[in-house]
Amino acid sequence: MTACTALLSTSAVFAAGGTAKGGDGLPNPGVDFIKGQTAIVITDPQIDFLSPEGVSWGLVGKSVIANNTVENIDKLMKIAGEKNIPLIISPHFYAPTDLHFKHGGALEHAMHGIKMFESDERIDQAGFKPGTGPDWMPQYKKYINNGKTAVSTPHKVYGPDTNDTVLQLRKRNINKIILAGMSANLCTESHLREFMEQGFEVMVIKDATAAAQLPGLDGYAAAMTNVRMIANSVKSTEEVLKQINKEL
Repeated sequence: MTACTALLSTSAVFAAGGTAKGGDGLPNPGVDFIKGQTAIVITDPQIDFLSPEGVSWGLVGKSVIANNTVENIDKLMKIAGEKNIPLIISPHFYAPTDLHFKHGGALEHAMHGIKMFESDERIDQAGFKPGTGPDWMPQYKKYINNGKTAVSTPHKVYGPDTNDTVLQLRKRNINKIILAGMSANLCTESHLREFMEQGFEVMVIKDATAAAQLPGLDGYAAAMTNVRMIANSVKSTEEVLKQINKEL
């Protein structure tokens, strides 16, 4: 049996068990929200990714605008407060001592080259300096600095393997995650992969994220292929808002 045949056979088994199939033929498992067990996780809602003033705007700006990403993240943060849904932020941040790393991948080198998410302070000493690249987008501060939102320790590459996001979720008895943020094929996808490995159910919000687009390299398209194959569910912001209002 070829790998392709095995995959299609597996899909058929899941579908026969009552799981609806999407238009691409893959099962659509979905995520049912339960009060007290569901959280919203946002990766990197920061100036360097989401603002025209950010250093990566030339790479991600087109995708951010096309998806209405900034506004859609805002909607998720807003409903988290309205419905008392735990909101967890997993930021990207480089302290001065992190600049002494001796090796890294292509995008790591690119980020360091444009001084993305860099600060001359340590986050545990002074926090993000207002208005600088690693700072929160201004419109999100009312949601993040409300005394209820949990901000994880910074991740240094892409995933939550190197920060305490999973701990923040486990300590709240969370097992269902609504995932959004930046960027789709790097930090967001890496968080998805680790969350799935850790046994969480994960719904990815496809228009509350975006990614770099370069000649011959479309990070957003790559991410959407992968998250569709990995996540329990992939929905638009409007679709997830309707589900939240119905179930939570």
